[in-house]
Amino acid sequence: MGEEKQELGEEKPGFFKRLVSGLAKTRDQIVSGMDSIFYGFSSIDEDFYEELEETLIMGDLGVHTTMEIMEELREKVQKQRIKDPLECRQILIDSIREQMDVGETAYEFEEKRSVVFVIGVNGVGKTTTIGKLAGKFQAEHKKVILAAADTFRAAAGEQLKEWANRAQVEMIGGQEGADPASVVYDAVAAAKARKADILLCDTAGRLHNKKNLMEELKKIYRILEREYPEAYHETLVVLDATTGQNALVQAKEFREAADITGVILTKMDGTAKGGIAVAIQAELGIPVKYIGVGESMEDLQKFDAGEFVNALFYRETEEEE
Repeated sequence: MGEEKQELGEEKPGFFKRLVSGLAKTRDQIVSGMDSIFYGFSSIDEDFYEELEETLIMGDLGVHTTMEIMEELREKVQKQRIKDPLECRQILIDSIREQMDVGETAYEFEEKRSVVFVIGVNGVGKTTTIGKLAGKFQAEHKKVILAAADTFRAAAGEQLKEWANRAQVEMIGGQEGADPASVVYDAVAAAKARKADILLCDTAGRLHNKKNLMEELKKIYRILEREYPEAYHETLVVLDATTGQNALVQAKEFREAADITGVILTKMDGTAKGGIAVAIQAELGIPVKYIGVGESMEDLQKFDAGEFVNALFYRETEEEE
């Protein structure tokens, strides 16, 4: 595991460390509970399985995901005739990693001319996340245009403008009360004229009025199909990890309104509910594509299942050894 950690550290300097500290509360909630079971039981019996199951559910992995992980664990214990509870630790870690694998094509949109919609309810860090994405793509020498199509919320445009300036990218729209579809129409014209690689759209996330949201998105999708058929479409939903199971409920509701292709999980550094990352992937089949563990631009990174699980189950003693 030491080698793996080093490789990951080289790939994203410092991010693994930030992820380790960002997942501290989640680790205290899930991993310490699991480890006390692995070390506390002398044999593998029903009580052992029940306590493990409870710890995973309490850690916001969700019932469905926990059942799948436990089923796999039971099968492997039987097949490999495992007697020592401690031997179950690695099986469990591997099983969680498998549940979260994003797959090869998850970031296809980054390599193509694309339109990326970002949706999410107020307060989850949606506008900030869009600003960070713009900065990230700009740093990769991509030409980015921002569309301020969240015209419902006062100050959303101003906030996005600040991020656009910080990321040094052009922004279209930003007037409160404007028609979101017309903002997207103008942004598409600008993206074509400037030969932009990525058009990033901030859209309103009004879940309490799902019908309006659906109609708004359908209208925008129609404009894109007509005006920008050559662009690859990506729809990312921003969820606040601190809300735990509620984030899963939001993801399900947004999925009814839009064709969601990925999830961005913010505020992972402030929560004991980081297990929700596993639940979203396993229960919805929608990959977590980006993860935020802090305020700075560098604190939003591509999600890596292996890296996440290594950070979640990281023990300082490993470093000391």
